[in-house]
Amino acid sequence: MKTNIKYTNLDSTLAIQTYIEEAMATLEKFLERVDGDSIMANVELARDTNHHNKGEVYHAECNLSVNGKMLRVVCEGSDPRVCIDDVTDRMKAEIKKHNAISRPQDSGAQKKLRALRGKD
Repeated sequence: MKTNIKYTNLDSTLAIQTYIEEAMATLEKFLERVDGDSIMANVELARDTNHHNKGEVYHAECNLSVNGKMLRVVCEGSDPRVCIDDVTDRMKAEIKKHNAISRPQDSGAQKKLRALRGKD
């Protein structure tokens, strides 16, 4: 999986970069049917100044391109690591939903063969 990381209003640190890369690496096991080179993850971590919230507000966004299909997740929170964890969890759910939709269905002949074998 190729990962592009963009920082907005935030300085890039090695600790945050490795944390994001490790989080994106955990998503690869959910995409085992897809070639690893065709997966592209674009992650943006930004520090926003929302006038309704006190303190620092972080915004994490992940766009995952899987075989031409775009999966997108956005999260906001007060800590960048919590935002990254939340984005990772939500992306796992999106990938599972994508895998359930794209899985090939049994044909009528396959169902009959399973019934004959007793594996109904």
